Amino acid sequence: MIKTEILNDVIKNRRSVFVAQFDTERKVEDKIIEQMLENANWAPTHYLTEPWRFVVYTGNGIKEFAHFQAELYQQQAGDKFEQSKYDKMLKNPLSASHIIAIGMKRHAMDKLPEIEEICAVAAAVQNMQLTASAYSVGCYWTTGGITYYESANPFFGLEQNDKLLGFLYVAYPKGELSLGKRKPVVDKVRWVK
Repeated sequence: MIKTEILNDVIKNRRSVFVAQFDTERKVEDKIIEQMLENANWAPTHYLTEPWRFVVYTGNGIKEFAHFQAELYQQQAGDKFEQSKYDKMLKNPLSASHIIAIGMKRHAMDKLPEIEEICAVAAAVQNMQLTASAYSVGCYWTTGGITYYESANPFFGLEQNDKLLGFLYVAYPKGELSLGKRKPVVDKVRWVK
């Protein structure tokens, strides 16, 4: 019974922790990131395609990531370029301890709908988020920035039919996190007996 109580507690206390809440003085140990990735690898996956692909940035790698995304945004934005957005893409990553690029490797296109592989990657990311929470590490999954630029794919080792699904920013949070809010589950469930 203790294991289920711990699991329930980790799930209920998982929070998205954003850049403004990051403790920039502390770095998350690589061993915790490795455990997050190991737990991601045990997500459910149809036909065992294991479509998740991750690239981990830390240290100078974060600077490389920030520069790449800001420059790609500037190239792609054209008339819609916003200096403040460019500056944010350069600055925000530097607050994270680690950034994990989240990719989906496409398999079995003739028999497996793409959504099933996207869902498998989402389950893997949830495993990472829960693991981070268990270690009192904060993170959030963002699909902003260059996520939907197909021209970004090669930088992250993704090919033509693969998808970049965003980035998991990881850092220790500053202070205590607020309690989460959810509407009652009974409002979202219908039982048929």
